[in-house]
Amino acid sequence: MADKRNMDAARGNKVSRQRFYIKMVVSALLRRRSRMIVALLAVAVGASILSGLITIYYDIPRQMGQEFRSYGTNFLIIPEGNAASIDAGAVDAALKCIPADELIGAAPYRYRMVKVNEQPFMAAGTSLDGARKTSPYWFVSGRWPEAPREALIGQAVADTILLAPGSPFTITGTSPSGEPFSRDFTVSGIAQSGGKEEAFIFMSLDDLDDMLGDGGKIDVVECSISAPAQELEALALTISEEVPGVSPRLVKRLTESEGAVLSKLRALVYLVTVIVLLLIMICVATTMMAVVAERRREIGLRKALGAANESLAAEFLGEGAFIGAFGGLLGALLGFVFAQGVALSVFNRPITFLPLLLPLTILASVIITGAACIIPVRSAAGVDPAIVLRGE
Repeated sequence: MADKRNMDAARGNKVSRQRFYIKMVVSALLRRRSRMIVALLAVAVGASILSGLITIYYDIPRQMGQEFRSYGTNFLIIPEGNAASIDAGAVDAALKCIPADELIGAAPYRYRMVKVNEQPFMAAGTSLDGARKTSPYWFVSGRWPEAPREALIGQAVADTILLAPGSPFTITGTSPSGEPFSRDFTVSGIAQSGGKEEAFIFMSLDDLDDMLGDGGKIDVVECSISAPAQELEALALTISEEVPGVSPRLVKRLTESEGAVLSKLRALVYLVTVIVLLLIMICVATTMMAVVAERRREIGLRKALGAANESLAAEFLGEGAFIGAFGGLLGALLGFVFAQGVALSVFNRPITFLPLLLPLTILASVIITGAACIIPVRSAAGVDPAIVLRGE
């Protein structure tokens, strides 16, 4: 029983000391609230920028990936070696290797030279829904084909044979077996891309296969994948090893541009983060040094009465920890608002909130303010009671 009472008493004394310590730290902050508010605001602003930049840093790949996907295809699947085409089964197998959550769209293409009004044009059979996803930058006057025997023609084709949305036209040509064919189509829309696509006639694969009479052949598959260059390279290696008859290729001008932009943005985030951390430390250290200078007589009196340097250090570090915790909490919330504003103004897309960032920002703020208090704590520990109490 005596041991239990002693343990309860020791526990009670420990709780009392903790409560007294917290009360002492809070009272010290309230007595100099004007200076502490400045330090708190500095920590809050720095923490908001820090948490906002980290949020943007982790969300940049997704945002930039979606942004670059609006510029078209970044991954190609072409026949292996000297083969002229890819079997439809190999195309399906290759597409199954691509993670579904990363595949924006896939458009298999088959090309054939045909004639309209005895003028030669290139007909492209494709998955029209996939082409729409892989080529979002096309401007279509009218609409995309939705029914059989509807075609999307390029602006150059429309200008050459004077067609408009809703106009009928006839495609003629010769199948691979040498049989002539003739099919009537309707223009559903006119595509403008600023590239070679404006000289093509786009239709469904089924319509093109019906004319040629030998379905199941694909010349190339254009894919839009939301993934960094390293992941695309690994994906290309996987497909080439697991699917025979195909040769994956990256569209270098897009993947390299995306990687270069991401690396520069990340370097900028690193640089700004380091500068913000230094500014927080300087502001907090300056404020705490001013507090130590104001409290020199109090520190000297306490040391004369027997206060140890450890207790003084604990008090100043506690004040810094309180400032860091409250400033970090406020900054984490404001940082998400800041990151959301940047994402909406730059990418026109919202960002996702990272729950783990809240405790990490608070912890980082406490560590930074604690480090900033080291010099003021040493200054307080170096106060000579005799000199201070004499008024020197």
